[in-house]
Amino acid sequence: MIHRSLARLAACVTALCAACWILSASLRAQPADDARFEALASLVSDEMREYRIPGVALGIVENGGVTTRGFGVTSVEDPLPITTHTVFPIASISKTVAATAMMRLIEQGRVDLHAPVRKYLPDFRVQDETVSRDVTIWHLLTHTSGWEGQIAPADRGEETLKNFVAGLGTLMQLAPPGAAWSYNNAGFSVAGRVIESVTGMSINAAVRDLVFKPLGLEHAGTTPSEFLTWRFALGHFNRGDDPSVLQRPFAPSTSVTAGGVGMCLTDLLRYAQFHLGDGTASSGERVLNRATLDLMKTPQLRKQANDDDIGIPWHLRRVGGVLTAAHGGTLGGHILLLELVPERRFAIGILTNASNGWRLIQAVERAALKSYEGMTFSMNQAIAHRGLVETLPMVEPLATQPDPAPYVGRYLRPMNAVVVRAEGRHAFVQVRPNSGNPQPEMAVAFYGPDRAVVLDGQDKGQSIEFVRASDGRVRWVRVTGRIAVREAAP
Repeated sequence: MIHRSLARLAACVTALCAACWILSASLRAQPADDARFEALASLVSDEMREYRIPGVALGIVENGGVTTRGFGVTSVEDPLPITTHTVFPIASISKTVAATAMMRLIEQGRVDLHAPVRKYLPDFRVQDETVSRDVTIWHLLTHTSGWEGQIAPADRGEETLKNFVAGLGTLMQLAPPGAAWSYNNAGFSVAGRVIESVTGMSINAAVRDLVFKPLGLEHAGTTPSEFLTWRFALGHFNRGDDPSVLQRPFAPSTSVTAGGVGMCLTDLLRYAQFHLGDGTASSGERVLNRATLDLMKTPQLRKQANDDDIGIPWHLRRVGGVLTAAHGGTLGGHILLLELVPERRFAIGILTNASNGWRLIQAVERAALKSYEGMTFSMNQAIAHRGLVETLPMVEPLATQPDPAPYVGRYLRPMNAVVVRAEGRHAFVQVRPNSGNPQPEMAVAFYGPDRAVVLDGQDKGQSIEFVRASDGRVRWVRVTGRIAVREAAP
């Protein structure tokens, strides 16, 4: 009985300490004179309470000025205040860092954006020999290689990417290159191996040399051994209405170029300013030509069954008619977003350390775009996967639903099947992992051509897109940004 009482007392003390840290972090937050920022800060605090998010770092870049603030704590178990120098794993935002490094090599004449991967990796091979021969660097950086992308390397230290690429010979091809946009981590791992081959460096050293050092990023790294030398935001999971639970152990991305960079908010916004600028670093060093930065934010391909485009590798979306270039990230209890509004010289960075963080990010992103730039999302504006969970902010299904028959079928990926069925004019989608335990069936309604929205359940508001082949028939279904290919009729 005494031991149980002491345990309860210890738990109460821990909770009280965490609350005190959260309060003290808010009190010590960097002040801002701008009422717009203070309104965002108030919204962040409200969303943190509602969704049980332990820590957030928020920053705004406006016409060259930067305003930042940390909220909450790094860990519910060992709480330290989030500061603007607290390092977060930025997950898939790392893909923009990889592309920045690659574009430097392209400007130096060491890589050709439209050259085949085999020019730099002669032994490169996936399941389809034609694709192995013809797929280009451009396909890697725009998520259009067409092979299954949701695979990660085994950690082999500095041999990680070399071993990963050597083992891709059986990688399933889901679509011809360029035929169906599909978020692809594996492609960025291959791009990382190209960088290693061209520079003769490990990807860790190459990213430091090509990006971190010239941009003056002081709290940026590519390995946990670097992250953990600074104050670090640990990831948390949210389960229902329970308090956030620390993820243990910390599981970093094994691919630097797909998701393995860590960075503090201050460095992330310095990086954003570079991408909003003319290609010179704050030191005055010319890092990239402005034309190259503009190319990275220029549409390369429309995401089929969607209103968004892909850049290199920025995800391009018009909000209120104004172009935004963004990339998000999701990794082990961290959800994060970096968004640029190039023509307004505006950027917002939002870093969270909880799996529910996407809810806060979507609310704060929309509020920031509206209050600072007068930009608002429109009804039924398509939501494309940017490396974080997204839902449609406003959606109104079509009054007359299309015949679901063209979409009904079984669609395949290596690790699961997506089954689409119909009852009358109502469609239902279910993800069935090969390991068993099918996910709950999702009732969907079409809100546009080949675009459906989930009507209820934990995925309510998510968009599911159907992609047609050149013959006009539905060939692929895209769920959370990743395609599955329709099973051939027997």
